[in-house]
Amino acid sequence: MSSPKNVALVVGAQGIAGLNLIEHLEALGGWEIIGLSRRGGASREGVRYIPVDLLDANDSRKKLGELTQVTHIFYAAFQDRPTAAELVAPNVAMLVNVVDAVEPVARNLQHINLMQGYKVYGAHLGPFKTPARETDAPHMPPEFNVEQQDFLERRQHGKAWTWSALRPSIVVGYAMGTPMNLGLAISVYASMSKELGIPLRFPGPPSAYDILMDVTDARLLAHAMLWAATSPKAANQAFNINNGDQFRWSDLWPRIARMFDLEVAPPLPMSLVDVMADKAPLWDAMVAKHGLAPTPYQDINPWRHAHAVFSTNFDFLADPSKARRHGFQGHIETEANFREIFADYRRRKIIP
Repeated sequence: MSSPKNVALVVGAQGIAGLNLIEHLEALGGWEIIGLSRRGGASREGVRYIPVDLLDANDSRKKLGELTQVTHIFYAAFQDRPTAAELVAPNVAMLVNVVDAVEPVARNLQHINLMQGYKVYGAHLGPFKTPARETDAPHMPPEFNVEQQDFLERRQHGKAWTWSALRPSIVVGYAMGTPMNLGLAISVYASMSKELGIPLRFPGPPSAYDILMDVTDARLLAHAMLWAATSPKAANQAFNINNGDQFRWSDLWPRIARMFDLEVAPPLPMSLVDVMADKAPLWDAMVAKHGLAPTPYQDINPWRHAHAVFSTNFDFLADPSKARRHGFQGHIETEANFREIFADYRRRKIIP
């Protein structure tokens, strides 16, 4: 039996973007999938996981240097650090190590897709021009997203393969054990509020309750990653990818509360990192009471990310029309998106 025509190397396979991309490629068929992460994973038919330390160039060459059949690299790995300056070295090094190990041996390499975000526009620094567009002026470095793209642009010069960069908003969807997961944070926070018999309070300041913002569904992002990697119109360009609509928490939060049969109360600023730190006994009791999947509370760790999102007190959105003009027509209503996310966590027995 001949090998599949397309071989996807998914870097950051256990993160929310990589995990949902793998599920999407599996559902489509016709792809051989290789997932890279520090944790590895349970391989299955059509999907092979390789545990690798991408910060170690030697380990990367040793474990990736035989991946001669790779046709598409989907890069969604991330190493967190306390400051923007400290983020640059490890995150650029990991991308460089992957490309250095794979590109010389993968003779049929067609595309490298890079995951970015609104940090390109300075969203992590404070109020930025909105809606952000791909043509917006750059901000003062350091910025690892920009340096990663600069590396790919230089490396691609004169090569047959192409690159693309996707810039999603806050990504929401299913994933476990990853710290950047707003959907899981809301699911567990709301479920605990219901278990305690208290209303669902927005945990950010009142000024954050009325900002205009957008999010990106992880499944929609997976579709966009594949589109960008296989569409000639997307070659060597960057694209904003979000659900296509905007919302204010002041409007959406009461609707989310109704999805959990909860009342709402006025916003109350609190650090989710602090207030959720002692909730392991409550979580364990909920798992036993409701027959949930035996998920250790330490695997539910999105609180720092959620606190940052809920504390954002300036408009946070980007214009996705460039991707539409180039052929990507995917979109999803955000309220329906959250409803589907919560239903998915219930189906998987993560929450009651």
